[in-house]
Amino acid sequence: MIVTIFRSRLNPGVEDEYRPMAKHMSELARTIPGYVSHKGFVAEDGERVTIVEFETEEALQEWRLHPEHAKAKRRGIQSFFSDYKFQICTVIRDRVWMCTRRPANSQPVPDVG
Repeated sequence: MIVTIFRSRLNPGVEDEYRPMAKHMSELARTIPGYVSHKGFVAEDGERVTIVEFETEEALQEWRLHPEHAKAKRRGIQSFFSDYKFQICTVIRDRVWMCTRRPANSQPVPDVG
């Protein structure tokens, strides 16, 4: 799995214009074969962090080169972002643990990883 961590800050006054474009990019990313997920967060200090997961580097490359995404990136650099940074990471290990209430007579699932 490939994970992209995209960190940015918006210029003042661009939120209303940025929001629809970001929504469209979210919808478009989901159409890329190999797309896994993405989620965005905004910190108290205004920094935005988006985490995007693709199954392979080829899937990420398809997203990176998609014409609409390329156009949105250019627009972001020119108009929306005061600064940004991205990191492309390969997942070395992946574990998932979900805390759910189990019936009193059930057994926990053993850790196999």
